Amino acid sequence: MKILLLAVGKTDDSNLNQLIQTYQNRLQHYIKFDFEIIPDLKNVKNLSENQQKEKEGLMILKKLTATDQLILLDEKGKDFTSMRFADYLQKKMNAGIKQLVFVIGGPYGFSEAVYQKAQGKISLSKMTFSHQMIRLFMVEQLYRGFTILKNEPYHHE
Repeated sequence: MKILLLAVGKTDDSNLNQLIQTYQNRLQHYIKFDFEIIPDLKNVKNLSENQQKEKEGLMILKKLTATDQLILLDEKGKDFTSMRFADYLQKKMNAGIKQLVFVIGGPYGFSEAVYQKAQGKISLSKMTFSHQMIRLFMVEQLYRGFTILKNEPYHHE
């Protein structure tokens, strides 16, 4: 299985980028992992929230193949402990999924078309975090999940 993390808009903070890169490098030890940025929309001042979600949604959907399993990071998604998230990843690998795609949407969330295409939604917290911070948290949780599956000492329970 391969994991793709898609995120709308670039990360401005070089410290965050460095930490994300650190966990990306660690994650490569366990699974093929890619992190792709969907560019920020131009002239968003002229767009309504729905128009912005629609345009971002089209760019997200263009990145997918027919066999991808799409999971949205969404505040209304299922929440996991790190141990349960590791089990979730194991089940996805056991299911023979070719590519598991997690998506961090733009500031207003996802378009209806993206919600309809998704096979699931997960939430990292009931709290609200910046979209830039969520990238780091997600890559770290993926790494943590794989260290749990390999019974390595990174996670303490």
